Amino acid sequence: MTSPGTARRLWALGEPLHALTYFADECRAAAEQVGLRGFWSSYFAMRAAPLGPVGPEVVTATFYGFAPSFVAKRVPAVWDAATPADALAARLAGVDAAVRRVLGREWSASAEAAEAADLARRAAAAVDAPGRPLAAANAGLPLPEPPHLALWQALTTLREHRGDGHSAALLQRGISGLQANVLAVAAGRTDREWLLRARGWTEPEWDDAAVALAGRGWLDGGDLTAEGLAMVTAVEADTDRLALGPWRALGDPGCDRLGALLAPVRRAVVAAGNWPAGNPIGAPDPT
Repeated sequence: MTSPGTARRLWALGEPLHALTYFADECRAAAEQVGLRGFWSSYFAMRAAPLGPVGPEVVTATFYGFAPSFVAKRVPAVWDAATPADALAARLAGVDAAVRRVLGREWSASAEAAEAADLARRAAAAVDAPGRPLAAANAGLPLPEPPHLALWQALTTLREHRGDGHSAALLQRGISGLQANVLAVAAGRTDREWLLRARGWTEPEWDDAAVALAGRGWLDGGDLTAEGLAMVTAVEADTDRLALGPWRALGDPGCDRLGALLAPVRRAVVAAGNWPAGNPIGAPDPT
């Protein structure tokens, strides 16, 4: 049977390809062409576009880790600059150009790309949508015809499916979006200064969240206690478990084959750069 480790491995292999839409130069250029100026305006518009022209409350709720005031600086103003349809078209145009640069035109039209797209499509078709708004919104989009774009869209649906499950795992334990960020830093998975900038929280808000977590016995001087480590581990285990459905539908042979096809894609995308320092994928900070 497909294990929770399979869900984590395939997410790690597919995440860099998905994230091109936020960090690749071609994707930023495509966003600018439809009127989206600046990293965060394009990020919120392109990620939220499958939901329609939603307001800051919906974006804050579904994205989970962002400060409400940080979101409200860009949403709903982004929809005055570009419609959700514009943002959806821009993200595909940007990914198309970025993938052709990073992986080459030959790979984009290759049998390997087509096979990976078919496997990812089969998994994405099996996502359980109830309670998973970002996964459901992406699953409702038409799948692009070119294999490299079909692969990207299917992986994006699967990625948002996992993210919706992660939010549920946090919510079940009464862990707010800000507290989840504090725990991620305490666990050594990312950098505090980068997260403060990238999620829009203030230093006092961060410190208050750390005090609250210390009061629950999960932090001691900014470090995870044994109980805190157990809680972080439990959240990640539940995230993996809740992400399993599509991969079980694909089956072990399909998962193994998709993993083998994605491994060189991941290496090429990560090596191409464009990743912010502090982001788990990795390099200079976006502006």
